[in-house]
Amino acid sequence: MLYANSEIIQMRKIYMRTIIIVVMTIFLACVVSAKEKATTKADKETDYLVLVNKQNKLPDEWEETIKLETVFDIDDDECIVEKEALLKYYELRDDLEKHDGVHIELDSCYRSVARQQELWDSWIIEYGEDYVKKYVAVPGFSEHHTGLAIDICIVKDGVVINDNDDMIAEKEIFSKIHEKLADYGFILRYLEGKEDITGYSYEPWHLRYVGSPDIAKEITEKGLTFEEYLESKEDSN
Repeated sequence: MLYANSEIIQMRKIYMRTIIIVVMTIFLACVVSAKEKATTKADKETDYLVLVNKQNKLPDEWEETIKLETVFDIDDDECIVEKEALLKYYELRDDLEKHDGVHIELDSCYRSVARQQELWDSWIIEYGEDYVKKYVAVPGFSEHHTGLAIDICIVKDGVVINDNDDMIAEKEIFSKIHEKLADYGFILRYLEGKEDITGYSYEPWHLRYVGSPDIAKEITEKGLTFEEYLESKEDSN
C-alpha cells in the first residue's frame, strides 16, 4: 500500500514527537533521581559515633552519604576528611601552634573501601599474607573509611616526623597534642595498653572525631577506648 507524501510527512512528525517525548522522559527521570540522591545525602545526619573496627563493618551506603572535603596532606597529596571533622582539626592545629608551639599536619585521612582493597592486594604481593593480616585492616573494616579518622604527623624544627617509631619517641610533643584533643571533639583512638580491646597497637598519631567535646572529654577523662565507651552506653540503656 502506498502512502501519499502528506501522510508520510505526518507519520514522520508523529515518530519524531514520540522520540522527543521518550528522550525528555528519560532525561527528567535522571534529573529527579540525581536530586533525590543529593537530598538524601544532604538530609542524612552523620553518625559521629559509628564504630568501625575488626569486628564491625562500615555501614552500607556510608560512602554515599558522608560529606567529605578534599585538602592536601604533608606530601601535597590529596587528603579527604569529613567536613565538620576537618574544620575542628584546623581549629586544633591552630591552637597547638599558637599556644604550644606544636606544628601538626595531616598524614593520612579517608580511604575508600575500593582503595583499601587495592592496598590489601598489592601489599599481599609485596609483604605476604601473614604480614598484611596482622597489620592492615580488611577492606570494609578500616576506620579510615569513615572520613572521621585522621593520622597526623609533626613538624619539629622544620623537619617532618612521620615515621611511626620516631613519633612514638616524641612523648612530650604528643602529650601536649593529646591534652587538647577533647576540646575539639577528638579522641586518641588506639590507647597504650588497650590493644586487646582495640585490636591495634598504640598509635599516638591516630585521631578520631566523635562530634562532641563533651563525649570526647568523657572518653578521655575516664581513660576509655571508643569500644568501652559505646559498650558502657549500651549497658546504661
